Amino acid sequence: MGADPVAGHVSDDREQRFTVAIIDDHPVVVEGVRSWLDQEPRLTVVATGEDPDVVLGDDQPAADVIMLDLRLHGHLVLDKVAELGAAGRRVVVYSEHTEADIILAVLDAGAVAFLAKHEGREHCVATVLAAASDRGYVPPALAGAIVGDRRSGRPVLSEKEREALLLWFQSMSKASVARRMNISEHTVKQYVDRARIKYARAGRPAATKAALLARAIEDGLVRAEEIGDYRSYASPDQPTP
Repeated sequence: MGADPVAGHVSDDREQRFTVAIIDDHPVVVEGVRSWLDQEPRLTVVATGEDPDVVLGDDQPAADVIMLDLRLHGHLVLDKVAELGAAGRRVVVYSEHTEADIILAVLDAGAVAFLAKHEGREHCVATVLAAASDRGYVPPALAGAIVGDRRSGRPVLSEKEREALLLWFQSMSKASVARRMNISEHTVKQYVDRARIKYARAGRPAATKAALLARAIEDGLVRAEEIGDYRSYASPDQPTP
């Protein structure tokens, strides 16, 4: 089974093992991706298929990372990406659709990474390993979309991301937020990290808790009265976990 970042600590990524589910409606693609992943001893493919609800069903082994084709049976499945992202699942979307607006929409929907189908085994394995161990890895198509992103304005946060931020801003620890929302502490961290990434992409980085709170209040994502005396937060120059 894959390592659980909430249940325990593993000292070396090289010793960790992760599980992967592959969802694609083209068997030849599934077999090709599986053959790439099977060459990496830290990765085990535990489920494959063309229907996300079947592949990720309760009777299937749990997967640390879900590789999801963006187009299934002729339709883009951004709604499924959003559903899985909201549930705290690590989703790597891979697709032949590499237009920047589509890639950015995938990230906004909650995917942890985007991989173009033409990018090959090296990028595929590196992206999955990074997603599984909550590390950053940016393959070429994703890098191009992020660098070329000229959108401005306030980031769009999901309801779960906003709720997690609000509770965290109310001086709760991430463990307390997790208990309040009935989710894992790892998922809380994902919500906070996604918010930071969205602000960074908008050209308004918020590396500290105080800076992120300031951004959220400026944009009306949270109200000052919901927080209490937000001026008591640490200096924006002081990193906060």
